[in-house]
Amino acid sequence: QVQLVESGGGLVQAGGSLRLSCAASGRTFSSYNMGWFRQAPGKEREFVAAITWSGSSTYFANSVKGRFTISRDNAKNLVYLQMNSLKPEDTAVYYCAADPKRYSVLPNNWDYWGQGTQVTVSS
Repeated sequence: QVQLVESGGGLVQAGGSLRLSCAASGRTFSSYNMGWFRQAPGKEREFVAAITWSGSSTYFANSVKGRFTISRDNAKNLVYLQMNSLKPEDTAVYYCAADPKRYSVLPNNWDYWGQGTQVTVSS
């Protein structure tokens, strides 16, 4: 089992940057694919980015491609989401997710979730 805790959210102006962190518990962190999702008020949770267990492959939603990067440090049980050139439409609660199977853009296919961290981008 994996427990996830996100941090790093906050209020930023459009065009600014934030780096989210997700700290994972458990000795098997390095065997899990990790993902970031977000959910804006009144909207469904949507895929943002994912990274394979080894870090060799990354995946991004079209809406964030070229602006966001995802990385992980398996020695520290951490995964990061670097968000640059932020837009007001990036405002949402951002969730970290983990799963030992192949990554998926569908939230229901991920086994473990953090509690979320709020990101607000002002115009």
